[in-house]
Amino acid sequence: MEPPKYDFQRIEREWQERWRRERLFATHQDPAAPKFYYLDMFPYPSGDLHMGHLRNYIIGDVLARFNVMRGHNVLHPMGWDAFGLPAENAAIERGVHPAQWTRQCIERMHEQMDSLGISYDWDREITACEPDYYRWTQWLFLQLYHAGLAHKKLAPVNWCPRCGTSLANEQVKDGGCERCETTVEKRNLEQWFFATTQYADRLLDGLVKLTEWPERVVTMQRNWIGRSEGFEFDLAIEGHAERICVFTTRVDTLYGITFMALAPEHPLVEVLLQGNEREEQIRAFCKAVIAQGEVARAAADTQRQGIFTGKYAIHPLTDERLPIWIADYVLMEYGTGAIMAVPAHDQRDLEFVRAHDLPVRVVIQPEGERLDAATMTTAYVEPGMQVNSAQFDGLPSTEAAERIADYMEQRGIGRRALNYRLRDWCISRQRYWGAPIPIVYCDACGIVPVPESDLPIELPLDVELRADRQSPLLFHHEFLHTTCPKCGGAARRETDTMDTFVCSSWYYLRFASPERDDVSFARDAVEYWLPVDKYVGGVEHAVMHLLYARFITKVLHDHGLLSFDEPFANLFTQGMLYKDGAKMSKSRGNVVTPDEICDRYGADTGRVFILFIGPPEQDAEWSDQQVEGAHRFLTRFWRLFTSNSAAFVPEWRAKLSDGSGDERLLALRRKTHQTMRGVTTDIERRMRLNTAVSKIMELVNEMQLFSRQMGNSEQAGAALSEAMECAVLLLSPFAPHLADELWRTIGKEGSTHSAEWPSFDAEIAKEEQITLVVQVNGKVRDRVMVAADATDDELRELALASERVRAHTAGKEIRKVIVVPGRLVNIVAN
Repeated sequence: MEPPKYDFQRIEREWQERWRRERLFATHQDPAAPKFYYLDMFPYPSGDLHMGHLRNYIIGDVLARFNVMRGHNVLHPMGWDAFGLPAENAAIERGVHPAQWTRQCIERMHEQMDSLGISYDWDREITACEPDYYRWTQWLFLQLYHAGLAHKKLAPVNWCPRCGTSLANEQVKDGGCERCETTVEKRNLEQWFFATTQYADRLLDGLVKLTEWPERVVTMQRNWIGRSEGFEFDLAIEGHAERICVFTTRVDTLYGITFMALAPEHPLVEVLLQGNEREEQIRAFCKAVIAQGEVARAAADTQRQGIFTGKYAIHPLTDERLPIWIADYVLMEYGTGAIMAVPAHDQRDLEFVRAHDLPVRVVIQPEGERLDAATMTTAYVEPGMQVNSAQFDGLPSTEAAERIADYMEQRGIGRRALNYRLRDWCISRQRYWGAPIPIVYCDACGIVPVPESDLPIELPLDVELRADRQSPLLFHHEFLHTTCPKCGGAARRETDTMDTFVCSSWYYLRFASPERDDVSFARDAVEYWLPVDKYVGGVEHAVMHLLYARFITKVLHDHGLLSFDEPFANLFTQGMLYKDGAKMSKSRGNVVTPDEICDRYGADTGRVFILFIGPPEQDAEWSDQQVEGAHRFLTRFWRLFTSNSAAFVPEWRAKLSDGSGDERLLALRRKTHQTMRGVTTDIERRMRLNTAVSKIMELVNEMQLFSRQMGNSEQAGAALSEAMECAVLLLSPFAPHLADELWRTIGKEGSTHSAEWPSFDAEIAKEEQITLVVQVNGKVRDRVMVAADATDDELRELALASERVRAHTAGKEIRKVIVVPGRLVNIVAN
């Protein structure tokens, strides 16, 4: 009789409804159980998801389900990073309110995640744009403000003219806005900043603790923080009281300075322009350079541009007059925004002087060579011997660097210093859809923080978004005008809103106790669940979200609110999903939606395909043929079980207790226990979910073959029953709907999610024989079957006895025999 059809739509619909009804994925603190906090990065609710987005969530669901079955108390929550420019821009384009658009997107994404059977504890759902969440984001701002870590200052900021707002440094990609790719400009604005620079050393030093983070991400953070050890000193400006502050890592080249260069954004530019006859020309140059963007200015293949200010600085050691230029390659974001130009020993400086006919002075000569300042085209940047450096001539440059630094410090000319690439985090956004900053401005009291008891400062919803993208908060009378909490007088609210990365800098804490409305997070719950055991998301967040979250965690730790200072113990960055050779993206029109997959093949097929296509940390290419292959596998799995469910022996353990049986039976049991061992290792230790699926496929093949040949013996039925029960449990994290249906088919109660993960017997899993590869001089010459527990001497003897090996070693001297136990023997002969 034909087995019933694999009706995946019915199966998935029924089990999803049952999981919801029974609240199967709800989490509670259980001190008696080991905890496992798995977290996907906070997603933007941006509309329909595609399978590229869902790869991340499917990977995570396997780990969450696996750990539940392993006996862990698992926290697997989901929420929404619902504020920010993407939602506001999308709402403007569609002519709807951001709140309406955001809630529509959340509802849709929630529906799509459920359709794939993701085991989220929706009781803990949080949404960043709701007052019950952003109240605590505002509370966080106040903690930093009162600690002196939040401040407002006039500063050059990155400005996106299309989005109409400032951007943090980390949100500028290749000179453009990370959201809309519009070229970013520099503007001087009063902005709110978080003092991340005060934590630069802590953030850098803490990287050594992150042993379970990808080295690539650790390196990206280390480079972004960019700590440099060097020397800082000031130069007087002829005719001005102000001085130029310079940081250098090459104090040994100090005597080689031939000019000074400022970034066009440098505050001293305005000083030097006062009464300057070339003011108009210099201003035009600065404006043109700033418009180019920092990436273009710093590019190695860019011709160096500059303009002479007509002013001079005074060399602190020689009193030489040094012309002050403004140069395009000097960036305000690096060092002090001013450089001492040493063209003989810096390639950019050398290219600049060749373009502008400025002098070159060699102060370090390589041993055995003599550099010609007039003709050199490549700067010499290696160590050498000091020349043209007064009393330091003849010293090795490394020693001269220390001597010059000592000399200058003793005379109060400068100081050894550290410099960082990291800048304070600009959190101000001149847009509507964000958490209001809890600050008011009073003519009598100045800047006044809102009392915690008055939180949340609610974002008004009765606004109309403007075509010019100005924030409607500027024109909302009830929001804008308020009372000063300090003196009771008239006051005006801050109309900037917070960068959405502030919302996501602490959400992992809120998931521990989202039901609490009296605290941002319950201390006992946070101490139980945190740090996050497994955090999964894209590598693009390496120097934004991940850095900000580490900063906020350290701040809260320092204020006694957390016992730990790193939020994420283990970080995993998944690869991208490609289709037709390009990253899956709505803008490219190459997306595959979960709706399409669920309707045609089922959610479990989509899950198995996503997990099988390759290692999860690597990019993968979508394949319709492999989707069909995944569906065929699940159909075979279904048929195997439904065809043999009547023969399932619930008490199979007792039937197999004597360990007897023919070779086919023993081979199936060996394969079953090897699969349990391999799948467990692949998930728990290796994160190789693709090979775990492959191992289950191999077991199903063995089971099908065995079921056709096993006969009617009690032992054979028990062996197949063992394989069936173990296989369905192994399948559960990957294809949970089918697993639960087949669990019921073999007479089991409840869900596999609540069942215990199968454990293997190492003795049964042990291979009786293995294939040994035999090489001669590194080339494979034979393969022989050997006992799995054969000694090295036995393997050596078997290899040398091979007729094929003897044919390739005849007449040669055996120099060495290398044995790799369990794998190969390599014979070296000549």
